[in-house]
Amino acid sequence: MGPKMLTRFAPSPTGELHLGHAYSAVLAHAAARGAGGRFRIRIDDIDGSRSREEFVAAALADLAWLGLDRDGDPVRQSDRLGDYVAALDDLRARGLVYPCFCTRADIAASLSAPHGPSGATYPGTCRNLSDAERARRMAAEPHCWRLDMTRAAALAGDLKWEEMEQGLRTAAPLAHGDIVLARKDAPASYHLASTLDDAAMGVTHVIRGADLIASTDIHRLLQALLGLPAPVYRHHALVCGPDGKRLAKRDAAASLKGLRDAGIDGRALAADLAADRLPTGYSLQNP
Repeated sequence: MGPKMLTRFAPSPTGELHLGHAYSAVLAHAAARGAGGRFRIRIDDIDGSRSREEFVAAALADLAWLGLDRDGDPVRQSDRLGDYVAALDDLRARGLVYPCFCTRADIAASLSAPHGPSGATYPGTCRNLSDAERARRMAAEPHCWRLDMTRAAALAGDLKWEEMEQGLRTAAPLAHGDIVLARKDAPASYHLASTLDDAAMGVTHVIRGADLIASTDIHRLLQALLGLPAPVYRHHALVCGPDGKRLAKRDAAASLKGLRDAGIDGRALAADLAADRLPTGYSLQNP
């Protein structure tokens, strides 16, 4: 018998939560409670330039309003920076990452670059720089760290993940090219931090929006490279507004704070979302 189900909801405190966030949190909470498992909160506050404490407090207030009780105190990415550095050091020592000095303008100018699941695929400009040039430029220029995808994928071999109620899916990380694992302004990318955090928290089931299904290719690869367990995944449909577009944090009309201030019953809303019943004008769509 395996470990009890443990799910998580991981908001980024860069704005107010909206109905789409609520739907994802409700599904994760309902799955855990239905299985007699645990539900945790993680605050993805690694983006120091955009994260705000008021949005942390607002997110926790929103979840309480929805009636989503949690197990344990929230985990914060900002408390785990040393773990990200250690993982990057491990990959660097194995020759699986390299420094990249390109700006966004440099990459955009590479018009021949093919497009992968996450947009324009990095053309590999800095992959084959000599050690001497890397050392010289690292001392003087801002740089991120990219994964040498061809080498990493060859080392990891064939990878699959389990999608809830759908069975095994084959990961295709090569299609993403040499993705960034540590940004110029942050010690880890979303991909590296989220993968490490889920493993450290003991997350058994990752329930998140279908817009992140392509990211699972990368997360599955990182799990293999770093010797981490692979959770089961569920990628759910996205909540879209009256205009048919997926919600964003700038959509004030759908903010949970706005609904709460308008006197909406949060627990009733959560029950509706758990049954895939959305407020009038909103719909569920797969991208």
